[in-house]
Amino acid sequence: MKKPVLFLIFNRPETTFRVFEAIRAYQPEDLFIAADGPRPHVSTDAARCAEVRTVAEKVDWRCRVHTLFHEKNMGCRYGVADGITWFFDQIEEGIILEDDCLPSPDFFRFCEEMLERYRDNEKVMHIGGTNFQDGIMRGDGSYYFSMIPHIWGWASWRRAWEKYDVNMTDFPEYIRSGGLADFMPGHPYIQWRFQLLFRKTYEKSPYFNTWDYQWHYAVVKNKGLTVIPNYNLVSNIGESGTHTVASTLCHLPCQRLPERILPPSDINMNSDADLYSFAKFYRGSWKDYVRYCFSYLFLKTGEKK
Repeated sequence: MKKPVLFLIFNRPETTFRVFEAIRAYQPEDLFIAADGPRPHVSTDAARCAEVRTVAEKVDWRCRVHTLFHEKNMGCRYGVADGITWFFDQIEEGIILEDDCLPSPDFFRFCEEMLERYRDNEKVMHIGGTNFQDGIMRGDGSYYFSMIPHIWGWASWRRAWEKYDVNMTDFPEYIRSGGLADFMPGHPYIQWRFQLLFRKTYEKSPYFNTWDYQWHYAVVKNKGLTVIPNYNLVSNIGESGTHTVASTLCHLPCQRLPERILPPSDINMNSDADLYSFAKFYRGSWKDYVRYCFSYLFLKTGEKK
């Protein structure tokens, strides 16, 4: 059964129309299009934002089109979060694509099957479309379980998104209560590093003007799981994006998904995969590790007194 699709757009007509062609090939019965407003200090934004919004007029199949077009710029933190909340306020489950995430046809098939398979499993909160394991097959299925929600093409349920809070209001209490102790036990640097990333997001540090760390926090806080395919199903084509750093992760080729999507033998986080992802994305610099070592020594010194 075709699932509703949310298309998050902004000011990039080149990538927007390429991703739209993939959505057109899928032909969802409900297409939601959310667009942030132009930034007042960027002279080209008004025209480019207006151009990408014409995508709503290009729907030429039987489809209900829903639009949320902001006149003012809300920014990456609130604009995207508001669009996703608007989406899940109207549907129970669906697929989310940003304007630089080019999906393969298998991505939609994967999302359809996973949304239905785990619809009633409260532990599963997120279905990803990308794979960054560099060809390493994890587990014995066509996909594995993780605690990292990759967001370059994904799907979820209203029941999961209801746990999201863009402002992370309960973060201080969560840390005071030792909440991260159950996240990657036996790896204190990883716990320290994620506490730092979440704290920077909570404090709205300039580099963390985003919406996605809050989603990661929601998954971790609720001891949730994410479904990650053992095959890459989405290619990021947006190196010029406002919040995308050009890297080898962009333009990864999509792979074919087997005709039969086999589940792993157990529903548990694949720690090898998540450790690999941490080393690749989240470990920080050597300065971060030095800071961690000093904080750890300070803590141990305090315990001895």
